[in-house]
Amino acid sequence: MGFVRHFRVLYVQVLLGVLLGVLVGVLWPQFGASLKPLGDAFVKLIKMAVAPVIFCTVAGGIARMGDVKAFGRLGARTLIYFEVVSTFALVIGLAVGRLVQPGRGFNVDPVALDPKIGAEYLAKAQHGQSLVDYLLNLIPDTFVGAFAQGQLLQVLVIAVLTGFACTKLGEFGERAAGVLDDIAKLVFGIIGVIVRLAPIGAFGAMAFTVGRYGLGALVNLGALIATFYLTSILFVLIVLGAIARYFGGFSILKFLLYIREELLIVLGTSSSESVLPLIMAKLQRLGAGKGTVGLVIPTGYSFNLDGTNIYMTLATLFLAQATNIHLTLMQELSLLGVAMLTSKGASGVTGAGFITLAATLAVIPDLPIAALALLVGVDRFMSECRALTNLVGNGVGTLVIARWEGDLDRQQLSRELDRGPSPEPAALVAATQVD
Repeated sequence: MGFVRHFRVLYVQVLLGVLLGVLVGVLWPQFGASLKPLGDAFVKLIKMAVAPVIFCTVAGGIARMGDVKAFGRLGARTLIYFEVVSTFALVIGLAVGRLVQPGRGFNVDPVALDPKIGAEYLAKAQHGQSLVDYLLNLIPDTFVGAFAQGQLLQVLVIAVLTGFACTKLGEFGERAAGVLDDIAKLVFGIIGVIVRLAPIGAFGAMAFTVGRYGLGALVNLGALIATFYLTSILFVLIVLGAIARYFGGFSILKFLLYIREELLIVLGTSSSESVLPLIMAKLQRLGAGKGTVGLVIPTGYSFNLDGTNIYMTLATLFLAQATNIHLTLMQELSLLGVAMLTSKGASGVTGAGFITLAATLAVIPDLPIAALALLVGVDRFMSECRALTNLVGNGVGTLVIARWEGDLDRQQLSRELDRGPSPEPAALVAATQVD
């Protein structure tokens, strides 16, 4: 009976799905690789509900906030926090790469590498936009177009405008905010149904990863992978742990335990977007205000990617060391400056970090883009760690910023962390708690 009771808990089901996926990928690689649609389908189902959640949460939160100055202060603090922490992550990746030198001894001849692989990713990276085009792209062509295309920042812009409009419409605006809350409750209920499929999605995605790329790739580039995972773990426990303790007033270990379901889903799917609505729901349950959560989390998915930042500088130094190319101090500083910009273009989607890395490498002429071929076989495994670190960083940042804004119920935060996560999916519980 005890085993059956534990098996009904979502995170146990997801963990079993991940382990079975690894087993299938090892024993039947071809079959495992064919299971990719299971993981893709789950991620698409979740992403289907992301835009409505962000819109309703942000618009409703601003409508009830009623203070434009307070909202402007929240946005400014959010961007400053993200820039400081994400830059620190870039510096850590650079420092660890110089200290550990995971690529030393590979002695790879760049001429012997397949140039087509690097060129393919570079071509994708070069489809990027100028700063002016990027800012213009924040404005959707149509109201519904942003939702249809899943452009989260565009949805955020629409939500902000809608929220401000509600504050100007008096009683009607209050009724509109109530309708947004009701829609949010419905969408969270839908997510509560979808999230039950998380074990199947995690199983399919993990079976594909192991079956397609094989565990042998982990052995060949074990030094880099171990360095990256260890650096990310230490970043979470020490850097984010210190931020959580001294600026947020909570334990990072308790927080990690509280979001264990989301962490396992991200581990299985290699995408932090697969849990975006779920982490928003849990942060609200931890006492963070709905408006703060709605603004900080979607913004963080574009501007606060700590795991991606560590990976970019660390992987660049690895490639230079593996190909015996010496980077000068000025080149490393240039790398840091460019990475501060290119990292803001990455998202929670699997593989985006690798494309961003290609864009960063393009600014170092001495390092051939063909060197990316060394990382293709293991990038999927690295993507999992990037997504996990990104998720934790955004969760910690949201609680810290909410506390700065006086929008965090500290007693509820302490009570929830001490009690631990509910055995039910976060979204399903949140569906009954939307005010």
